[in-house]
Order: sequence, then C-alpha cells, then structure tokens
Amino acid sequence: MSIKHFNQGYIQIYTGNGKGKTTAALGLALRAAGHGLRTYFAQFMKGQAYGELTSVRSIPEITIEQFGKDTFIHINRASQEDIQMVQHGLHKAKQAMVSGKYQIIVLDEINVAIHFKLLTVTEVLDFISLKPSVIELILTGRHAPKELIEKADLVTKMLEVKHYYQKNIVARDGIER
Repeated sequence: MSIKHFNQGYIQIYTGNGKGKTTAALGLALRAAGHGLRTYFAQFMKGQAYGELTSVRSIPEITIEQFGKDTFIHINRASQEDIQMVQHGLHKAKQAMVSGKYQIIVLDEINVAIHFKLLTVTEVLDFISLKPSVIELILTGRHAPKELIEKADLVTKMLEVKHYYQKNIVARDGIER
C-alpha cells in the first residue's frame, strides 16, 4: 500500500480552559485512520493509564507514546527528570515527523509543557520550522503561547462554561481518563 500524503499540511492548536483538547486530537487521528492516514501522538507530561492507550492498540494507523511520569506535575515543581522526559518526547516526535511514516503529528499538552517551563517556545518553534509541508501538526494544551498561535493556521479555544469538577467530582475512567 502506498503512503498517502496531504498536498499541504497545516498547523492546528487546541487550547483553552475547557475540556476536550486531547479528545479532539484523538478524534482527528481516528478520522484520519479511517482514510488510511497514520498519526504519531506524543503525550507530554502524561504517564498515567488513559483509556485511549488501550483503545488505539487495535488501530495500526495510530501510534501513541507518553513522555511523563504517572503522577501530576505541579507548576514550579518540575524535576530534572520531568524536563528530560519532555525533551526526549520532543526528540522522538521530531524523528517521527521527518521519518516519512506519518502524515499527522500530535504534540499533546505541549502548551502546558511550555507553561511549566519544561520546554521553551523557541524549542517548539524550531520543531515547527522542521515540519515538512505535507505534515499536519496538532498542538494541544492550555496556555498556548501567542507566538504559537500566530504561527498556527487553525486555533480552537475550548471554553469552560460549567464543569462538574467544581462540585468536587473526580476524573472518571472512560470519560476523563
């Protein structure tokens, strides 16, 4: 089977305080898989067992790798290991992007990694500068820096209007994780 390519790939950002950024990126990957397109999904700052990890094992067009511990990172409390994991993830995503194997690259929670100072905006802009024209690049996470928003072709901001977390309801398997 020949590898499909886009005539032109774009840069998309899913940001904002609302729920659904990773879910939107996963939905795009699922839709793309239905068209025979391959997605590399790098999850930054995530090492927990999320439902999507199990689900996509049966979809050969989607590859997900996590670059984080199985605990949450608090801002201004990141360890050197957290930084190294994120740096390694960006390196792996770069290898995937230039490999010719994938048509879509997702940098999940990359905006948060920048906000937590695990990466710099410059490092992500350097990554973007290496993007082949036929690759679709998706960046997710709250706090998208203005420099990335300016570079993007499509920006979607998820707006939280109301959330049950405000009633102390914890994340539920199959819904939030």
